[in-house]
Amino acid sequence: MPAARESLLDAARRALARRPWSAVRMVDVAASAGVSRQTLYNEFGSKDGLARALVRREADGYLAGVERALAGPAGASDRLTAAAEWTAAAARDSALVRALLTGCWTERLPPPPLAAAPSASVVPAQRRADRPLPEPGDFVRIVRDRAAAVLSGPGATPDDTAALLRSCELVVRLALSCVAAPPAEGGVAELVRAVLPRHVV
Repeated sequence: MPAARESLLDAARRALARRPWSAVRMVDVAASAGVSRQTLYNEFGSKDGLARALVRREADGYLAGVERALAGPAGASDRLTAAAEWTAAAARDSALVRALLTGCWTERLPPPPLAAAPSASVVPAQRRADRPLPEPGDFVRIVRDRAAAVLSGPGATPDDTAALLRSCELVVRLALSCVAAPPAEGGVAELVRAVLPRHVV
């Protein structure tokens, strides 16, 4: 029931924007999504299952945005800049993304579901949501490696690859610093361009 699942996750995200997760009620989420409470429990099993699925969707959405930024037609520097800007914007717009990237979970959010949970769910998407989520350091490595893979040219030497990995990690870590201390408008791009080596064009 993918449409109902997405509607329920949308409803849970809206509810979380208005009140702490501890005050979000399953019956209200179901009503907001226009489905029965039984449908909600069939999809997620419990409130904890709903939280895990919501956090997983935010993590996947963030990484999909990174992929879009890196897939642009511009040069390597511009694509890395776009990925950094996306990181800062996604964290600004979603408290869950910010918590995933920084490890700073507030009492308003669901408890951090980073460890695996036993799953007997018949819903494949829920079984995936019940697997462990990346921690902040994992996100750095995932984004760094994806960026380097996309930007690496044919015939790159091991030294070229190592330099590109360092540049990509520097950009990811710089973007995360902008999450913690947001720069002025347009500041992310200026910072990235200032620190990228000349060979990243």
